[in-house]
Amino acid sequence: MTVRQWMTANVVSVGEQASIQDALTLMKRHSIRHLPVVDPQQNLSGWITDADLRGVLIASMLEDLTVKDVMVRKPYTASPAMPLEEAARLILRKRIGGLPVVEGGKLVGIITVVDILAAFINVMGMLGHSSRLDVTASGQNPPLDEITRLIRRHNAEIISICQLIGVGDQSPMYSIRLKKCDLTPILDDFRAKGIEVVSAVA
Repeated sequence: MTVRQWMTANVVSVGEQASIQDALTLMKRHSIRHLPVVDPQQNLSGWITDADLRGVLIASMLEDLTVKDVMVRKPYTASPAMPLEEAARLILRKRIGGLPVVEGGKLVGIITVVDILAAFINVMGMLGHSSRLDVTASGQNPPLDEITRLIRRHNAEIISICQLIGVGDQSPMYSIRLKKCDLTPILDDFRAKGIEVVSAVA
């Protein structure tokens, strides 16, 4: 998956000379927390957040401050072709809420934490009717191909499999999402094979 597939292309942006109050009003009207700053040719010139604006709101009432005065002039950016996981790592590493998406210097979109979460939920099949098994993936348990074989034996359809790395003394797990089904016979097979099921959601 790439940024292009999940970014918001219809971007609300602001010009450098907009006042702090106007920028905040724009954010409130569109229920957003980030604003790309662009020039008349739609070239990205900066990036601003609601926290940036609120931090100078009182000062802006005492003197003429514009978005240009407080924007981040060289924000982190993504390209439309960037793999989505790379954008997610950048957002996490820099602890920011989103990235302007730039192509040829021009603003073409924005990708936020919410967009990346939506992609993750979609890939994991969490919005449809589904069942889930969380299975310990360490110790003497059978490998993943044995686990999936037992699931297919009951004609259950696998939507996604995610390996969850253990934190601290927690064991790693496989989180397996299936199309909605009766998990009882699968669980019985797992127990017979000594596979530890941490949780099951039918």
